[in-house]
Amino acid sequence: MKKVFCLILCLSGITLLQAQVGINTSTPNSSAALDITSSDKGMLIPRMTTSQKIAIANPASGLLIYDTDLKCVAQNAGTPASPAWVCLSGESTLTQSFYMPSIAIDASEVLTGQTLDLYGEYKKQFYTPTIISSGAPTSIPYFTSATDLYYYITFYDNTVLKINSLSTSGVLNYDILREADYHTFMNVVFVVK
Repeated sequence: MKKVFCLILCLSGITLLQAQVGINTSTPNSSAALDITSSDKGMLIPRMTTSQKIAIANPASGLLIYDTDLKCVAQNAGTPASPAWVCLSGESTLTQSFYMPSIAIDASEVLTGQTLDLYGEYKKQFYTPTIISSGAPTSIPYFTSATDLYYYITFYDNTVLKINSLSTSGVLNYDILREADYHTFMNVVFVVK
């Protein structure tokens, strides 16, 4: 009888270990592993400087911290082997659109079916800055997926370029109609989804 009782007790304990955890609630939401209920208090996540955040070894994808230098909740939107810290709050969320970094497109001869990966060009410039001010992190936060952004061509010289398509991942397909003048340019705007 004692063995049966112990078996039932152990099985009950295992069942409880797989259930949701509720703090200040006896009925945690079934979709949450942890449900904290309060009407007068918040939750604090780990707080650290940008340098401390960057020094975390193999941070899990989705790991959250509060960056005390950037004054934002930061998430590792990358992988443990290749972290990409993105601010989820603070000043970075105020800017919902931005211009693409400057790049040169060779328009010295007539060509058709040319492609340019706008997201790839953006990522190259944000991921590996050339000169960094003293005390700044070694990389600039950037959007880690091409589909995190919308892409817009707001102006281009249609006597030099013919835009054939612009994909959802930021790949521009174009033709060069004639050799470009020195004053020919194109504006590309990224908008955060």
